Amino acid sequence: MKHYEVEVLDARTREKLCFLDKVEPQATIADIKNLFTKTHPQWYPARQSLRLDPKGRSLKDEDVLQRLPVGTTATLYFRDLGAQISWVTVFLTEYAGPLFIYLLFYFRVPLTYGRRHDFTSSRHGVVHLACLCHSLHYIKRLLETLFVHRFSHGTMPLRNIFKNCTYYWGFAAWMAYYINHPLYTPPTYGAAQVKLALAIFVICQLGNFSIHMALRDLRPAGSKTRKIPYPTRNPFTWLFLLVSCPNYTYEVGSWIGFAIMTQCVPVALFWLVGFTQMTIWARGKHRSYLREFRDYPPLRAPIVPFLL
Repeated sequence: MKHYEVEVLDARTREKLCFLDKVEPQATIADIKNLFTKTHPQWYPARQSLRLDPKGRSLKDEDVLQRLPVGTTATLYFRDLGAQISWVTVFLTEYAGPLFIYLLFYFRVPLTYGRRHDFTSSRHGVVHLACLCHSLHYIKRLLETLFVHRFSHGTMPLRNIFKNCTYYWGFAAWMAYYINHPLYTPPTYGAAQVKLALAIFVICQLGNFSIHMALRDLRPAGSKTRKIPYPTRNPFTWLFLLVSCPNYTYEVGSWIGFAIMTQCVPVALFWLVGFTQMTIWARGKHRSYLREFRDYPPLRAPIVPFLL
């Protein structure tokens, strides 16, 4: 059996960082990362990006050395991805924050609206309904993070937690301040508007959860297997017939419902920013599906049926 020699160079300076001798042909990139860590313990595997070209794409952990376009002496280029943090930790942090922050304004704790309003309650029923919907939404997200989601990547850059928390926590405080304000004005069309918005919100939340369960069942635990998602017997999953990322479609729909319910500008802006970001993610996933699967359903759009 022939063995490989692997040299790892810094992608920026081309400095030789490591030379690995007698590497087995069946070794994966994950194996090479572990060997590299032995000589450079400050760069644990999750921090490493190894690639065949200094400006190329990162190799996947499951890529096998002998299947790469390299000779018996392989040159890999290393980039430091920076300090990493688990996806679960990031999700739990960014979702727990809005849940807690919103309730501070709902209960009107001291320093929110002035001393005379401390721990008072709104006389508008929509305010209490909005709190219930907002709280259940983030409780759902927390439970899904713990028991439903299966992540293809274990970590993300540590800096992302600050960016994500600024977005979620900041918008939660902004919308909660106005919705729970003593001078808050109920929706223009009263109960009819609230009931319509509640129906949209509940349907989209159920749809979002259904899609997450369908995606979970698509990937076995501990696996990075990718398959084309198809509708199941659950009617909420039938949106897969029209879009690649119906979980984003339902998420956007939920916040449209919440914006109609509360008739609050910060909620509408939160929806707009979220829709923009989810459209970017959906387009990326859609392109990935098209590249990976030749038989991918041609009718599907990324996030909005027939349009976007």
